[in-house]
Amino acid sequence: MEGFFGWLIILALGGTGLASSVKIVNQGNEALVERLGKYSGKKLEPGLNFLVPVLDRVVFQETIREKVLDVPPQQCITRDNVSITVDAVVYWRIMDMEKAYYKVENLRLAMQNLVLTQIRSEMGQLELDQTFTARSEINELLLRELDESTDPWGVKVTRVELRDLIPSKAVQDSMELQMSAERRKRASILTSEGERESAVNSARGKAEAQVLDAEARQKSAILEAEGQQKTIILKAQAERQQQVLKAQATSEAIQVIAKTLKTDPNAREALQFLLAQHYLEMGTKIGSSDSSKVMFMDPRSIPATIEGMRSIISDGNTLNSAQLSFDLDKLER
Repeated sequence: MEGFFGWLIILALGGTGLASSVKIVNQGNEALVERLGKYSGKKLEPGLNFLVPVLDRVVFQETIREKVLDVPPQQCITRDNVSITVDAVVYWRIMDMEKAYYKVENLRLAMQNLVLTQIRSEMGQLELDQTFTARSEINELLLRELDESTDPWGVKVTRVELRDLIPSKAVQDSMELQMSAERRKRASILTSEGERESAVNSARGKAEAQVLDAEARQKSAILEAEGQQKTIILKAQAERQQQVLKAQATSEAIQVIAKTLKTDPNAREALQFLLAQHYLEMGTKIGSSDSSKVMFMDPRSIPATIEGMRSIISDGNTLNSAQLSFDLDKLER
């Protein structure tokens, strides 16, 4: 009976040792193995691994995939003594499992404190306005410094992002007042610039209108003067042509009369009648003219006047044909 229990104990210990000698590591993880409390460089890769019972022990197992470290909000003081609350997110992964376990006791806590310290340091070198406008530069600077600081721990920092930059309530109120004043200032500037441009455009439009009006008046005066000049020229030409035609008609009439007198001696009486008729028509025209003068004529003197003209014509008939031709030549000139 005692032998049976002995064999049972031996089987139990053997099964326990066999079970402890088999270790399965999931994909993306690694494990460190110590033998008799000392690390000899043995790592367990993903899959089925065998250990020496009692001698080997898995002391650290962690993933080598990228992980996220959520940095809690913290108070920071900027270079211009403004209090702001900052939180961040850090993406990192373990590159060397041995360093991550043996170089630092608590890797996650050490990284969190390191990130907080670096954020305070960087915020203290910037003014409040720079923290809002240079966020990408801050992220790059934190990434570079954290990557260098965590390299001895076998850690690779891949990305750092500042999530929230929240000033204190008093600072937020001051910023809102400042922004309101800035908006009012910009609105006033834009209004004044608009009024100035409107006044300039209005003055420019009036000036251009006056110039155009003056040019139009000048062109109108020039055209009117040219029209008057052309009218005067045409009127003078018409009068000259009319005088030429009258002179030609008179010359032709005299020639006809002279020929008639030569051929018909009885035409003298008709000529006397025509002269008397023209004399009377001349008096009528003088009386109806606007610039006429009053002429006093005795009706009884009209026959005497006609007789005088007849005698003048009779005396003129004694002229020879050579004198009449000479007179006609003078009239034609």
